[in-house]
Amino acid sequence: MTVRTSAPRGARPARAAPAAGSFLTASSDLTLVEQIVAWYAARIDERVIRPGSRMPSIRQFAAEHGVSRFTVVEAFDRLIARGYLESRRGAGFFVRERNPGAGLASARAWADAPTPGVDAVWLLRNMFKRLPPRDMPGGGVLPPDWLDEGLISASLRSLGRQSGAALLDYGHPQGYLPLRQQLQLKLAELEIAVQPEQILTTNGVTQGLDLIAQHLLEPGDTVLVDEPSWFLLFGRYAQLGARVIGVPRQSDGPDLARLEMLATEHRPRLFVTTSVLHNPTSTAMSGAKAFQVLRLAEAHDFRIVEDDVYCDLHPGAAVQPCTRLAALDQLRRVIYLGGFSKTLAANLRVGFIACSAELARELTDLKMLIGLTSPELGERIVYRVLSEGHYRRHLHRLRDRLARAREPVLRGLERIGLRPFATPPVGMFVWADTGVDTNPIAQAMLAHGYLMAPGSLFMPDQRPSTWMRFNVATGGNARMLEHLGRALQRAG
Repeated sequence: MTVRTSAPRGARPARAAPAAGSFLTASSDLTLVEQIVAWYAARIDERVIRPGSRMPSIRQFAAEHGVSRFTVVEAFDRLIARGYLESRRGAGFFVRERNPGAGLASARAWADAPTPGVDAVWLLRNMFKRLPPRDMPGGGVLPPDWLDEGLISASLRSLGRQSGAALLDYGHPQGYLPLRQQLQLKLAELEIAVQPEQILTTNGVTQGLDLIAQHLLEPGDTVLVDEPSWFLLFGRYAQLGARVIGVPRQSDGPDLARLEMLATEHRPRLFVTTSVLHNPTSTAMSGAKAFQVLRLAEAHDFRIVEDDVYCDLHPGAAVQPCTRLAALDQLRRVIYLGGFSKTLAANLRVGFIACSAELARELTDLKMLIGLTSPELGERIVYRVLSEGHYRRHLHRLRDRLARAREPVLRGLERIGLRPFATPPVGMFVWADTGVDTNPIAQAMLAHGYLMAPGSLFMPDQRPSTWMRFNVATGGNARMLEHLGRALQRAG
């Protein structure tokens, strides 16, 4: 049954100023109707709102949120059409029991599958459930409205005006040559001298890390990683039979005494680390520590994998001192990785590895065996973005916006009792101590429709942790902080 109204069907509802405290906002790129639909769809998909639950009446919703009844009617109609709601004559609107075999449910079957508690897969599955960006303070990317889709669209249009014949073949296994030449210039600005034959493009930094691990590791090898660090590393290295051990991260880099002890005891093959804008702490390695890390790598014969995916969000040494291991080592023992998913588009899976020419050839051979080539269309898009000069202005805007957002987020977290690990004036993340185990906090917050990133996910052994990572771009949501504060009070 469809809601009947005298409002013209398909008419775009007029903007209104939603009531204070409403989840609706007049500043969103979405219309009020679209916001209502997205908000309820996400919570019904999450089963935060259960099948059979009664919805507020049209009159009640309109009054509580300060919108017109026509707006609510249109939103409920769309939810009915998409299978989320049903109308019961004389009784109102109810959440529909949805068929698990329906198209939408099938598309989300992986995301909805049960997981054994909070682990890396739990966070990954929930990242792909399409919650509104403002409800994902634990996410690892910037919201779409922070990015510049015009850069991507202009590159696509430019490519469309060219002959398409070049896009019909596989492309070069090592990557699109003009892009590798452009990356040579980019790395030179970071004082990393490299030739195009030393650069290999990948399907994102994740594939780059995987290629390195598959090529260099054997079952039983030890891999040292920052603790905390990016959680996706741990499971993949363990699948290859490697032993993953954490090196405690301090505000200026790894704990050198611990690194030396572990290197002496375990003879690691790799140390995977981030020198600049470390995830999740946003800290940078000092020059003195970088030199000592290279000294230990030489003494104990292990390679260093330097993940610099957040490189372009760093505003420069004048704001936060930064030393890259690859710049000191010039790719003799360091393998350097970068990418553009954080600054251009998460869906634009273009990453790269810079290393010795010999290793680049070996990794290219492995890349061909696994998947032939990486998609050249994306590489051509990134090349045009980098080469036409607009990317620098885009980065200045992102850095400025992160700088403006950081202080309010820190104040909001401190108001509810959280203590930041460090307060660097740069980067995308805040790593904060809650004082309680954050696994149950994350589960409780998900029940309210908020995706958090508990600290256990950033520990190699995934042991319980009182720490939590917050995305600066989405961590200032007042309603989220209110729910989080109450959850922490209950847990304390």
